[in-house]
Amino acid sequence: MDKQDLLTIGEVSTRSGLAPSALRYYESLGLITSTRTSGDRRRFTRAVLRRVAVIRAAQQVGLSLDQVRTTFAGFPLDVAPSKRDWTRMSAAWRPLLEQRIAELQQVRDNLSSCVGCGCLSMTQCRLYNPQDTLSGTGSGPRRLFPGPQETDPAELP
Repeated sequence: MDKQDLLTIGEVSTRSGLAPSALRYYESLGLITSTRTSGDRRRFTRAVLRRVAVIRAAQQVGLSLDQVRTTFAGFPLDVAPSKRDWTRMSAAWRPLLEQRIAELQQVRDNLSSCVGCGCLSMTQCRLYNPQDTLSGTGSGPRRLFPGPQETDPAELP
């Protein structure tokens, strides 16, 4: 590979819109890779720009870097994802996005009557929590975002 085909971290930062620290973080997670010069400076292939674009697209729709890493596990680090690869990745992400959409719709539908965590009106809330039975399950909106292992709120005493 010709040295002119390699990009500095600053060039990748400018072209991708990400801070150099974010690029180093992505590299530490195994999402992208670089080579090193004799002076221990990072150099990236141009393929990293497409990988970063895919990572940013995934984050824009609410996917975590861990979910991106899982999907990237089947792809070589030094190769840009092709259109076919993108089709496979986006198909793998579709169920996650559908779940997120369903959760957001539930929040939207209950937003006017509940703040999801304790409520401003314990007497009028549709997600009323008698005797604070959910306090033992931890903090956060337990009824607004129920986990798969949690009990159905209708079954609580």
